[in-house]
Amino acid sequence: MPKATWNGVTIADSNDTVVVEGNHYFPIDAIDPTLLKPSSTTTVCGWKGTANYYTLAAGGAENKDAAWYYAEPKDAAKTIKGRVAFWKGVKVA
Repeated sequence: MPKATWNGVTIADSNDTVVVEGNHYFPIDAIDPTLLKPSSTTTVCGWKGTANYYTLAAGGAENKDAAWYYAEPKDAAKTIKGRVAFWKGVKVA
């Protein structure tokens, strides 16, 4: 079962991930909402759409923009709607 951890804390744990470009997208309900702080950061992907970010707050530390999601993904990426992926030192195994 894929699990995302950072700073000694399990961020997400689910058998229901979607892998896109090597990233596991976890269902939002598989993540403790108290670990996610909304960020104003956005980026644009040509085929997925506009990504929004969360800062992780876990184990007494913050990891800015370490999680991202597509609130309204383009049709080609509709399988990741309602899902969150991680980077910036978050381990997914």
